[in-house]
Amino acid sequence: MSPDDRERAAGSPRRHFLAASRRVVGQMMSLNLENRKRPGSFRLESLAVLVLLGAITSVLTPYFLSLGNILNIFLATSVIGIIALGSTFVISMAAIDLSVGSVLAVSAVFGALMIKPLGLPWPSAVIVSVVTGGLFGLANGLLVTQARIPSFIVTLGMLGIARGLAYILTNGRAIYDLPDPLVFLGQGRILGVPMPVIIFLALAVVAHMVLLHTRFGLHTLFIGDNIIAARVTGLRIERHQAQVFALSGGLAGLAGLVQMGRINAADPSAGLLVELTAITAAIIGGTNLFGGRGTIIGTLIGALIMGVIQNGLNLMAVQSFYQQVVIGAVLIVAVWLDRLRAAGRGA
Repeated sequence: MSPDDRERAAGSPRRHFLAASRRVVGQMMSLNLENRKRPGSFRLESLAVLVLLGAITSVLTPYFLSLGNILNIFLATSVIGIIALGSTFVISMAAIDLSVGSVLAVSAVFGALMIKPLGLPWPSAVIVSVVTGGLFGLANGLLVTQARIPSFIVTLGMLGIARGLAYILTNGRAIYDLPDPLVFLGQGRILGVPMPVIIFLALAVVAHMVLLHTRFGLHTLFIGDNIIAARVTGLRIERHQAQVFALSGGLAGLAGLVQMGRINAADPSAGLLVELTAITAAIIGGTNLFGGRGTIIGTLIGALIMGVIQNGLNLMAVQSFYQQVVIGAVLIVAVWLDRLRAAGRGA
């Protein structure tokens, strides 16, 4: 046997082992992700909570079930819901993005600056807002993957950077009197349905399809479920993580655009504590805070639960300060129940 033949023979067990490992992990991935493809993979408890909250609130205030108020709930939920869609992808990947509220504000500011004072056509504001959000998200992803800094720390720092930059660019003052097409995105209606609601629901449908029926979504879930196994299969983990953060940032930028249209202004203080509500909505709906499980339908239900809580408290004239207490408490309880459920499955 020649030296080359001996070298190939010595190396073949290692090659066979790696190939076998990839096949086994690939089969595990296929089985795992096929389970996640099942339609309606959201918590039925969340839907029950939404119905129960609606029933209780309708008793306390009869106006709750009026068509106008239901549209108001969807309208108030739309901006938070758009951000929560991006948060679902990030959390499913076993990461966190705390910067989305500040990215919302700075994206809206950059978009408004294209019109005032630069005087560019209004479509430039749409493009710049979304791209700005995506770039901030990409920066988060690159810092997480290349600098190896935990996503909690990176996005917490970016929260301050983006918010401070929004204040610097505007000198702390909102930019008013935007073009009518931009205002239409936030205040317009089609067949009586508010544009923010249409945008949110359309994005939810697309996000649901992407998360459960495309490689991008399935890889996101697989990375969050078992990053070591995902790496063995040959997935480019770092690139995918950066893309998910960019997606989250882009959706935050789009939410900033919608919010800007709703109030006809780019406000540097917009989006305060939005990240708290968005993360809560995703977790309530069934997305696992520790990765590996995500549901867009559940996030939609979770966002509506938060909207019903806020709307009900508003109708009962409860001050907004108490609403923040309720949202924080709901987040803690949701994570606690999720851990109890996980412990029960492991028992």
